[in-house]
Amino acid sequence: MRLAVTAAMFLAAFAPPAAAQSSERNDNLRPILTYIDNGWGTLTRSLADCKTVLDTKIPEKSVLYLPAGMAVPLSVQQLEQKCAVRIAHLPREMHKLGDVDAQRISAHGLLFLPNSYAVPGGFFNEMYGWDSYFIIRGLLRDNRLELARGMVENFFFEIEHYGAVLNANRTYFLTRSQPPFLTSMIMSVHDAEKAAGHDDRAWLSKAYGYAVRDYEMWTREPHLAGRTGLSRYYDLGQGPVPEVTVQKDPYYYDVARQLAMRAELMNGFFTTAAASNTPSDWPRFSLYLCPQGSAPGGNCSPLETLGFTEDYYKGDRSMRESGFDISFRFGPFGAATHHYAPVCLNALLFKSEQDLAALSRLLGRSQEAAHWSERAEARRNATNKYLWDAQAGMFFDYDTERSARSSYAYASTFYPLWAGMASGEQARAVAANLKRFERPGGLAMSDQITGVQWDLPYGWAPVQLLAVEGLRRYAFNQDADRVSAKFLSTVLENFGRDGTIREKYNVVTRSSEAKVTAGYQTNVIGFGWTNGVFLELLHRLPKEWRDRLQQKAVAATAGPAERDQRSSAWLRPCAAWSFSESCSSRSASAVFPKPR
Repeated sequence: MRLAVTAAMFLAAFAPPAAAQSSERNDNLRPILTYIDNGWGTLTRSLADCKTVLDTKIPEKSVLYLPAGMAVPLSVQQLEQKCAVRIAHLPREMHKLGDVDAQRISAHGLLFLPNSYAVPGGFFNEMYGWDSYFIIRGLLRDNRLELARGMVENFFFEIEHYGAVLNANRTYFLTRSQPPFLTSMIMSVHDAEKAAGHDDRAWLSKAYGYAVRDYEMWTREPHLAGRTGLSRYYDLGQGPVPEVTVQKDPYYYDVARQLAMRAELMNGFFTTAAASNTPSDWPRFSLYLCPQGSAPGGNCSPLETLGFTEDYYKGDRSMRESGFDISFRFGPFGAATHHYAPVCLNALLFKSEQDLAALSRLLGRSQEAAHWSERAEARRNATNKYLWDAQAGMFFDYDTERSARSSYAYASTFYPLWAGMASGEQARAVAANLKRFERPGGLAMSDQITGVQWDLPYGWAPVQLLAVEGLRRYAFNQDADRVSAKFLSTVLENFGRDGTIREKYNVVTRSSEAKVTAGYQTNVIGFGWTNGVFLELLHRLPKEWRDRLQQKAVAATAGPAERDQRSSAWLRPCAAWSFSESCSSRSASAVFPKPR
């Protein structure tokens, strides 16, 4: 019994009878579906292949790390010989995040995983935490069950040997996880196997044990958000992240320079070098006072040398665990992430609790199922108390430092709908606020232009899927169809222009233009989670919307004139500090000189 059709056959599965539709029209979406179908092979990595272990981001000889004490598999021995890769072991066994200090690893490298896996694309050449859920959804839709199950089992291996589901399988990620989608991955794989006639309860029992261990990491210190009963993102490492410092990325300089343009934001982020007891190898910035309009040098007077505080780095690291790197949702550049109880994380943990209850029932553990249902209800109550704003009709993050709910409107407000956590009244209120986020190309992450990639004008595939499925869960199907079609057609138009699928899209201009002021500048090609979400959104789209999308596909390839027009329509923030769609210029009185 076939689990699903391949992407190349996707249209045939949904096409009307031949009499009602021409074969030419049936083929309108075939190029992009073939691209996705072929793309899984391009994105798949195996430790039998040199391209998996070679790290283009770090110039030194690539290193593959095995868990402490693990015998070197024959396949890894062969890899060492043919790929000029060094094989090493972690310095000690890991039972939880932080058991190995990533800062003390002199040569960073890839962490061993036993099964093949799909990577996001581009320079993301590892198996990532939350990316993999959306990739797995696409793999299952495209009849690649073995690869999807192998990826889930890789996460079991990470929990067993590296202490948690990791941000990704690199040594510099040994101090943090990513948004918890493990139970959702397990349920998706189990449902697909059951549909294919294989109800593997032994695998489900093993999966349940690992899912409980993953969940428990999020529900004990230091991942607790004060006394709220909710959880937070929290990286266990200290100081600047190795993936920035090792790669000599200018990110921290860019953030420091932009913060200096807004003097009122500098407090709390910086400390003077003289007053700081932070390590001397942490980044330092020379602050100059310049006349209005001047550049550093000449008439600029040096003031002092500053460095970021330990609290800034903790927030920066925790922001990366959240997956939303970077937005201003948790303060400028996400630097206060660890001080918030986030909507997204707690909705995902509610979903985990519900999934664990369902798994318990499947395994005949009724008492455990009741326990998980109680945990879910307690989280729902805490969410209603701290995160729900009835007047605004949205869910907001809660600042535990200020004991106050945030007012930063963010697309994470749809997560409780996806998780089934919202009441009917709450879901209606959230759906009524679609206008805060909906743009010509789909849902924007926020209504704030901050110059970074997880705010307006950008939209991302995973959040489109969660929002759409959340709307469908509460029967807002017309809204879900419209948002799906907007995003699908944006991906389709851009595929017609350059033949690629991207990591993110500008949903204001319906383009793949990405001009950010801090963080990596690339809009990566691939792209795993966009591929998976495209298939899933298309699968649920009603016939009349599919017909419109097929018509759109005919004219998807734009000529030079249209490209120029779209380029000139780019919504340019006049500075990194424009917080609305209208811009007003600001001049800076304090700047950091460019590093030599």
